[in-house]
Amino acid sequence: MRTVTASYGPSGPPTDEAGDRPAPAPARRDAEETKAAILRAARHLLARHAHADITLKAVAERAGVSPPLVLKYFGNKDALFARVMSFAEDADALLDADLDTLGAHMVRHVVVSQRERGADPVLRIAFAPLHGDHGDILRANFRTQVTDRLAARLTGPDAGLRAELAVAALIGLGAMYGIARGRELREAATEEIVARCAPAVQAHLTGTPATGPVTGAPAAHG
Repeated sequence: MRTVTASYGPSGPPTDEAGDRPAPAPARRDAEETKAAILRAARHLLARHAHADITLKAVAERAGVSPPLVLKYFGNKDALFARVMSFAEDADALLDADLDTLGAHMVRHVVVSQRERGADPVLRIAFAPLHGDHGDILRANFRTQVTDRLAARLTGPDAGLRAELAVAALIGLGAMYGIARGRELREAATEEIVARCAPAVQAHLTGTPATGPVTGAPAAHG
């Protein structure tokens, strides 16, 4: 079996031991893929740490790039996290269901996000600093892009309150799974969690629990 040399020699690109062809070059990201990787890394870290505790070096290491590349694309830490502090993309996925099945969709989305990506789309609001511009921005974005957007879809009285209560249930679920690491919760099947939690969330959204089989589910975990 042939092996590939790991470094360049004086004669040029690496070759396999037979010397009959160049070894494949490592895959290279284009600029947009690199930016996306950096943003994913920053979101991941912000979902677990306070903004002040996150360094560009840590973001770069998680993204698999060098710190100067982070600076090249985003300028500085504040500019990077201004992008990261938007919840718009997360809300698109979180709210992507008809209103009558939205509670089940949101619960499932939080659980599957935790299990497949180690984070959920709403929990990073729990790490917003209580004081300072960054916390204010994060909370304002969360209110506008998540709870106000959800409230706008609801009918009947107290839509804003019901939206906030529904999202609060999701934050609690995410915190128990991802921060407290509840043993029983983490061992339960995804659809069991959905069946138990979704009716309460749905009651806030439509005033009555979801009924009937839950559809549109990804493969269950656990």
